[in-house]
Amino acid sequence: MTRRSTAPSVDMRGIDKRFGGVHAVRSVSLTCAPASILGLVGENGAGKSTLGKILAGLVRPDAGEVHIGGEEMRFREPRDALAAGIAIITQELAIVPRRSVVENVFLGKEDTLAGLVVNRGSLRRRYDELAELTGFEIPPETMAGELPVAQQIRVEIMRALARQANVIVMDEVTAALTIDESERLFEIIRMLKDRRATVIYISHFLEEVLALADEVSVMRDGEHVKRSLARDETPHSLVTAMVGREVDLTFPDKRPPARDAPIVLEAEGITRRGVVENVSVTVRAGEIVGIAGLIGSGRSEFARVLFGVDRSDAGTVLMAGEELTIGSPRDAIKAGMAMVPESRKNQGLMMRRSIIENVTLPHLSGGVIDRGAEAAEVASISERLDVRTSSLRSLVGTLSGGNQQKVLFAKWLFRPPRLLIADEPTRGVDVGAKMEIYGLLDSLAREGLGVLLISSELEEVIGLSHRVLVMREGRIVAEFAGDAVDQESVMQAAFGEGRRAAA
Repeated sequence: MTRRSTAPSVDMRGIDKRFGGVHAVRSVSLTCAPASILGLVGENGAGKSTLGKILAGLVRPDAGEVHIGGEEMRFREPRDALAAGIAIITQELAIVPRRSVVENVFLGKEDTLAGLVVNRGSLRRRYDELAELTGFEIPPETMAGELPVAQQIRVEIMRALARQANVIVMDEVTAALTIDESERLFEIIRMLKDRRATVIYISHFLEEVLALADEVSVMRDGEHVKRSLARDETPHSLVTAMVGREVDLTFPDKRPPARDAPIVLEAEGITRRGVVENVSVTVRAGEIVGIAGLIGSGRSEFARVLFGVDRSDAGTVLMAGEELTIGSPRDAIKAGMAMVPESRKNQGLMMRRSIIENVTLPHLSGGVIDRGAEAAEVASISERLDVRTSSLRSLVGTLSGGNQQKVLFAKWLFRPPRLLIADEPTRGVDVGAKMEIYGLLDSLAREGLGVLLISSELEEVIGLSHRVLVMREGRIVAEFAGDAVDQESVMQAAFGEGRRAAA
């Protein structure tokens, strides 16, 4: 990667963008020098992702200029930005699922023989060089769509490196990564900086932004409100700038369920060969039971079996003492279960349907629908969850990530369940929305719901749960409760270094 000039690597001047009645970016100016990492933070809907997409040619601004290396650029499409050395990696991955990993990495940059046939030998050599550089061990001939999300993110990173991008926008790329995977990614980002690349790093994980970035810019309501050296900031100071007020970053006080609280869920010996092996879990009314473990440990797979998304090979499930036969999510919903899945866009919401439609669809049972009563109920639950929108008939896809997640909760609280399975409930949401979701889960437990919480964020699991179960290789390997719940013990168990603790 070569430095193009002594001028700022990126110079965005007076960028303005509207989407209908939403003023997403308001006359923002931003500069980034070569060989630097700029952290860009803000609440969902603050405009940071839109600004990144404008820089990468995915969105055209209504006003303003983009200069790269001192030269004004006009990007009509992402290909133009790529030609200027700009790549973007977002939560909405641009993987071609039915192409191999190596084909995805070199998409549009293939070596050919006589300009006609792809030179696979050359591609494989180039791929091996990238794999050695990054330390990513991904079989090159695997279909990209068969990879877990964490591996797909790695493929996108390799693609950016293959194109020798010298400006890389990374938008929430660690949301689906383990701690170790994130640390490896940070090493690669620092390597890019050493090669004089510019990295604009957008993330809701403020601690990692402060540890990684040279400078931090804060956006609020579409405006650029603060820029400072990362070493001069703290998570608390950034949150205050992001929301414009003081915010309590502590977890709610835990109130354990009564000893004689009824058992809501009793799952015994749940097995799905190859992914979940003989897992048994109980959840009482008013209890939050957390499930921790590394990606691939079987956490989400267990939840999917429990909710009837995937079939089990063995095991029994009882709700309030009654044995169930769960062959589909419809059976689970009927029994009083609800599930917030790990991917709201792919598994939880219909982005091209309205808020009202998303909230009520799982509960329709035929007959005449009272639209007025339906709208009133949705309005009530949306107000409780503070879903911020101009209209309940707005398409869910137009909402910020935090508000989409709130709609996902509203969908299941429209007809309150007895058990809520929350799989990565705060993935991809800002700090303000995260605190609201923590408060919601706590209040639901206090109202008598049983909550099964699955999260990659250990602080989240430990801070909210009354008991923590640790999964490894498809099995429950440890259980912690009370004073025994601490991050070190949970991590040791997840990595196979701990021992089973008594509840």
